[in-house]
Amino acid sequence: MPDVGKLEGKSALVTGAGRGIGRAIAFKLASEGASVVINDLDTEPAVEVVEKINASGGRAVAVPGSVTAEGFADRIIGAAVESFGGIDIIINNAGYTWDNVIQKITDEQWHAIVDLHLKAPFDILRAAQPVISAAAKREKAQGIVVHRKVVNISSVSGLHGSSGQANYSAAKAGIVGLTKTLAHEWGRYNVNVNCVAFGFIETRLTAPTGVSTIQVEGHEIKVGVRPEAIEGLKMLIPLGRPGTPEEAAGSVVMLTYPEADFVSGQVITAAGGYEY
Repeated sequence: MPDVGKLEGKSALVTGAGRGIGRAIAFKLASEGASVVINDLDTEPAVEVVEKINASGGRAVAVPGSVTAEGFADRIIGAAVESFGGIDIIINNAGYTWDNVIQKITDEQWHAIVDLHLKAPFDILRAAQPVISAAAKREKAQGIVVHRKVVNISSVSGLHGSSGQANYSAAKAGIVGLTKTLAHEWGRYNVNVNCVAFGFIETRLTAPTGVSTIQVEGHEIKVGVRPEAIEGLKMLIPLGRPGTPEEAAGSVVMLTYPEADFVSGQVITAAGGYEY
């Protein structure tokens, strides 16, 4: 008998899945049998991930574009329903940082980061509610229980604060509150809502300063961490190193497995043991 993945027959959507952690999450979901809606700000990386999943025998579709764009939430939820018949898993992962000390953060910087990390997940979950509610009612009438999963992404910056990240830290703290609230509201639908707070994970956003910039809606934004800070962080992590995107993905996808059907409203820190 062929192996059956833990998520066979499930449909999932992952924002920010063209690169880094989101890409690793998408591949891991697909490897467990899930059909995946792939979002990225840029079309090319989203399509590349879709092609790789489909070429390996999986099922995926691309919905590129900014998660903060008007109407995006309805568009990605609609794509999941049209392509795969419903929604079982939502991973709110899309994000970047635009740092500065509070007196130098512009209104544009504040709203860009808070809208991306907090309002966009809220919009997607709000748009998903009618679909999830209707499915749960049908299943209840049939006498069956189907667990759906939401995993929101936070950060140790959202749990403990981080200098130069008032916007990012505030948004990532807010996503914790949203997670816990939805765990209360959606328990009646058999939806498990959890959150993973990442520490230092090796991606283009945490590369040594000066290596990477990203283009976002007309802005060239410097990303990365000062080399001396990277070395200092490594010394503070009990495991002695940053995490990989694949390890970060594992901490997310494990919360979508049937083994996690009684885990909800929780914040798991994936930081190699690092504590403030």
